[in-house]
Amino acid sequence: MTKQTMKDMPKLWELNDVWHVLTDEEKEYIDDNCTVVNFRKNEIIHKEGDIPTHMMMLAKGKVRVYKEGIGNKPQIIRMLKPCDFFSYRSMLANERSNTSVSAFEASTIYMVRKDVFLDIIQRNSRLCYQFLVMMARDLGDSDRRTVNLTQKHVRGRLAEALLSLKQNYGLDEDGATISMYMSREDVANLSNMTTANAIRTLANFVDEDIIALDGRKIKILDEEQLIRISRLG
Repeated sequence: MTKQTMKDMPKLWELNDVWHVLTDEEKEYIDDNCTVVNFRKNEIIHKEGDIPTHMMMLAKGKVRVYKEGIGNKPQIIRMLKPCDFFSYRSMLANERSNTSVSAFEASTIYMVRKDVFLDIIQRNSRLCYQFLVMMARDLGDSDRRTVNLTQKHVRGRLAEALLSLKQNYGLDEDGATISMYMSREDVANLSNMTTANAIRTLANFVDEDIIALDGRKIKILDEEQLIRISRLG
């Protein structure tokens, strides 16, 4: 973890429309109390049970949010993309963090002190409403994901995970390869299955010409079939 000067970085409020409801005074307040921190690949950003100290926004890179399951097996809750916020739910609820967060790849994160974030949230009702909307959407996504992970078969869970990665991170220049590197274990942790099942199901998708594999890169050959498998579960 290394701190970075704000001098050559965009302002936090320039990167996400949520902040456009701030007054000029509030923007300056944020600027004066915002830190930019670089995290190495796989470095822990915060752990489950930590007392939250900052509201965070991912500026660059990819970040995983996860919980430790039975036998210390991590279950990936969601993958974050640039401009996503995190670590504010537990702060607003006055709770310890109920998830862990780590850098999936080298990542840059904006961090706003807890007292500053809560102060502005309480003073600016429009900003408070924006975060309420985000929390409501996150809750809806969490509800859908819980049902999908517990009721879908391994093929449906894997298909949904791949479609989610495509939606979050986009595709390479070929228009088919998901723009991220995923180990088989990562795929398993995201899809709530064993690594052996993930390897087997990926191989089945390759045999059916639904995807192609190149090391840790996954190329989608038949998106319509992936969508169908995800819907059928």
